[in-house]
Formats: sequence, C-alpha cells, structure tokens
Amino acid sequence: MNRRTYSGVAVVLVLAIALLGCSSGSEAAAPAVTSGETYASDVLTTDYEGALAARNQLALGTLELQGTADEVTPEQAAALLPLWQALRGTTRSGAAATAEVEALLAQIEEVLMPDQLQAIADLQLTQDDLRAWATASGIALGTGEGAGSMGGGGGMGRSLSEDERATRQAASTGGGTGGLNTALLDAVITYLGTR
Repeated sequence: MNRRTYSGVAVVLVLAIALLGCSSGSEAAAPAVTSGETYASDVLTTDYEGALAARNQLALGTLELQGTADEVTPEQAAALLPLWQALRGTTRSGAAATAEVEALLAQIEEVLMPDQLQAIADLQLTQDDLRAWATASGIALGTGEGAGSMGGGGGMGRSLSEDERATRQAASTGGGTGGLNTALLDAVITYLGTR
C-alpha cells in the first residue's frame, strides 16, 4: 500500500514537471521566475490589467516618487540601498530561494512609510508604464535585432553619465524583459545611492 502511494506521487510529480516544461516553452520572452514574482504585498495589488509584479511596482514606484512629497528620504535611502543591492545580487546569481527574495521585498516595504506605499499602489503601475520609463531612460526594448541600438545616433555629441551607461549596458546584456527588469533594479540602486 505504501509503495502504491509513492508510485502515485511520483507519477503526479512527473506530470507536473512535464506540464511546466510545456507551458514555459510558450513564454520564451519571459525571464525565469526567481526574483520575487510570487511575492504578495498587503498594499500593492496585481489584480488589475497589465499590473506589474509587486517587486517592479516597488522599484518603479520608488523612482516615480522622486520630486513628490512622498519621495524617499536620505535616511530611508541609506536603509533601502543594501536591500535593493542584495535583491540585485540574488537576481544576478539566480541562486536565491524564493523565500529569500520575498524576505528582501518585505523588508523594503517595511522601510517605506504607509503613505509612500499607498502612493505607489495608487499609481497602479503596468507593463506600459515600465516600457514608457524604459523609453524615457533611453533603454531600447529588445526586438532581437542588435541590442546595441540603445537610442542610436540621437544623442550626437552627448556624453552619457556613468549610471546611464550602466543602465543601458544592463538592458543590452540582459535582453528582453529580463534585461529591462535588471535595468530597473540598477536605476533604483543608482537613485538611492545619490540620496
């Protein structure tokens, strides 16, 4: 009887793995889910059309708060910077367990004031907002044709700052959505470092 139970569990596991393999093939442009895509925030919802994952809402929302009454304070930036750097490190290595990433995101939310979190939630950030940010930041959205065209010759004679170069490099080396997520993380880290 025990042997039959173990055999049944093994069959279910094999089928689940096979189904995961089939479904991931249709999402070739999406990055691997190792970076907090399952994180559920108490404030930041993802139940609206085109909603960003809570992680990207936190990142883009932090950038969007610049120049507002809810902007991150220098003290908060000092506390947030190592957390975002740790999150960036786990994304880069791909070795972090989901629990570690979720713990970092929870700590980031704890540093932010309730009003700041609510301001980010009220933005209802979407994939379109992320693409608009990328365009405004000069990050080419990968079409698969030469990631080196990051704004082309439009900036003739204009020198890029170090953080602009890093952001563009992250986007070109990461490719597609993964590169955009990496560029977003890098932009938040750069911003917090200047606060």
